[in-house]
Amino acid sequence: MQIIFDAARTAITLLFLIYASWSDYKTREVSNTVWIAFAPIALALTLLEIYIYEISQLPFYGMCFGLATAFALILFYSGGFGGADAKALMCLALALPFHPEKLIKPFFDASPISQIFFPMTVFSNSVLLAAATAIYMLLRNIFWRQKNSEKLFDQGLEGESFWRKLLVSVTGYRVHVDQLKKKWHLYPLEDIENTENGAKRMLIVLPKDEGRDVIVERLAQAVENGKIQNTVWATPGLPMLIFITAGLITALLFGDIIWICISLLLG
Repeated sequence: MQIIFDAARTAITLLFLIYASWSDYKTREVSNTVWIAFAPIALALTLLEIYIYEISQLPFYGMCFGLATAFALILFYSGGFGGADAKALMCLALALPFHPEKLIKPFFDASPISQIFFPMTVFSNSVLLAAATAIYMLLRNIFWRQKNSEKLFDQGLEGESFWRKLLVSVTGYRVHVDQLKKKWHLYPLEDIENTENGAKRMLIVLPKDEGRDVIVERLAQAVENGKIQNTVWATPGLPMLIFITAGLITALLFGDIIWICISLLLG
């Protein structure tokens, strides 16, 4: 019977997170209705299971939710998380505070953290998966340079620091300015301003929704006036919710990626 509770909590969590990821990808917004519906269902199912089968786990459940909430709020107010990402992590702590091993035993042994603080395993997996996209971006830029026989950073960007160039190279790629105008999910990774010495280009390492359209218009105007080439740096800005959902699936099937790597390293 307990397996049915675990299956219900896991299925509901995946259902809500997949929908939230799809909504975030399509509109860059997730309605609060998602979390308002998710949270009480998750709380009720988990509390009922703990009350029937493992009442001794109740303090640990409260501790897990408290830590997850504090962690999510710190990330949110420091700018590392969006509002939907923070709410997803808190709801995850309500639904799956511990790895549901009775339902799904991961391919590798569950880490100690997964057994007492499963949301942290999901978070660390999601961060690693998000970081893996940097490899794709870097390879894409290398192939682009070889194919077009052009410098990646030209016309005023040569003077940018090595670290800014590196960050841009692993988070974005060159696109035609018309694509940047048409595809709202692309965010410019560079800007331009008019100075006494002419147009000055600069790289942006932390793109934001605010002012996106204004920057795009400036870049388009600069291309039209012949001040810069018609390809500029941009990033698709994939929502973190997609990686949180992928991190959950990875945690359920395989376990804690960091723990697996450490275990393999230490033998």
